[in-house]
Order: sequence, then C-alpha cells, then structure tokens
Amino acid sequence: MASSSNQVQLLECYQNWMIEQQQLLLELLQVHNQKPDDEQELCCIIGKLVKHFQEYTSRRAHLAVDEASSFLSPTWCTSMENSCLWVGGCRPSLLIQLVYSLCGSQLESQLSERLQGVRRGNIGELSADQLSLVSELQCSTIQEEEILSKRMASLQENIADCQLTRLANNSDDSVTDSHIAQVALGSHYEDLASILVDSDKLRMNTLKELIRLFTPLQAVEFLIVGKELHLCMHHWGQISDHRHGRT
Repeated sequence: MASSSNQVQLLECYQNWMIEQQQLLLELLQVHNQKPDDEQELCCIIGKLVKHFQEYTSRRAHLAVDEASSFLSPTWCTSMENSCLWVGGCRPSLLIQLVYSLCGSQLESQLSERLQGVRRGNIGELSADQLSLVSELQCSTIQEEEILSKRMASLQENIADCQLTRLANNSDDSVTDSHIAQVALGSHYEDLASILVDSDKLRMNTLKELIRLFTPLQAVEFLIVGKELHLCMHHWGQISDHRHGRT
C-alpha cells in the first residue's frame, strides 16, 4: 500500500506532467502557426517534447520501484481515463492509429486543394514510403504489446499460485503468515514494476519512431493532435466524474 508521502510524490509527478503538457501544446501551436517553414524551430520544439517525455518516464520508473500498482489504477486519473489505460498508460499502437485517423481526415478536408495541385506538407500528404514504414511500425508495435500483455496475464494468474492460495486458505492472521505473504507479494510488485517500465519504453520508442519517419512539420502536427486528445480526454473525464458524483 502506498504511504501518504509516496502518494503525494505520485500526484505531484502527474500534476507536473499535465502542466507541462498544457505548456507544450501552446508552444507547439505557436511554432506551427507562426513558423511552419522554420525546420530549426520545429525540430527544437519536437526535441523539447521528447526530452520531457523521457524525463517523465524516468520519474515513473523511479517511483514504480515501490508503487508500481498505483500506476495501474491511478487515483489522479478520471474513471474514463482509467478505463482506457493499457499497463499504466496509453496503448502504443494507439499513436499509430492516430496517424491514420489524422491522415484520413486531412486528406478528406483538403481533397479539392490537392486536385488543384496545392500542397501543405502535412500528415494528409504522407508518401507511400512513409505509409509503408507506419504499417511496419504498427505490426512490430502490436507484437511487442502482445508480449507485454502476456507477461501481465501470467503475473495476474500467479496470484492464485500454491503459496498464496495455501496461506489464504489456512490463514490464522499470524505474523508469520503475514510476513510470507508480503515476501511473495513483494516479488509480484517487482515484476509489475518491470512490466510498467518496459511498457513505458515501448511508448517512448513508438513515439520516437513515428517522429523519425515524419517531416518536422508533420511531426509537430501529430504531436499537437496527440496533446489535444490527451488533455480533452482528461477534461471530459472530469465532467463525467462530476456528473456521476465521483468527485
């Protein structure tokens, strides 16, 4: 169980991250709207965002040593957000699905312009080579997700292993039984932390790979939509929780 001090650290970690997301979104929009042709500025804000994400995952990895389970059902997220979580965060392949969604919507909205030869250089204009790379990344990412999901399933099934089942069935609330259970659960939490860290690494690597195959402008547009979706999901979740008396 998380101590009061640890809970404060977990909450601060998340709150600081959300504040950074709001600030980064403003900076992304500013560069996109004012300097869409300045690759140096575009790359600078992209690098800043990646650095922030790396720092956030490093902080999570540090906290997960003692509080891995708290990231699987975080009290700081809304009920709607928690229902969408995959191993403590967004499913990495969701990032790729977002690319397809954004590409399709931009292509549809700008079809008449494209027929007239107008080009914007956005995600709606991904080349055949880029789309092929996105597809390859999607396949490899889903494979990695399945590996992590199987690890999580095995860990959950281990709760019913012989030692814990025997203790639960014959428990007399003795100090000895409690100690044995804590040792067994300690191993469970260690494995849980390992899965969480590896899941964060997959999220980080998927994001980096997507950015690598985009042009700077396409990457910034993608990051803007991702940030907007993240912040809106949190806001909509807060409204839903308030409506149902969960706040």
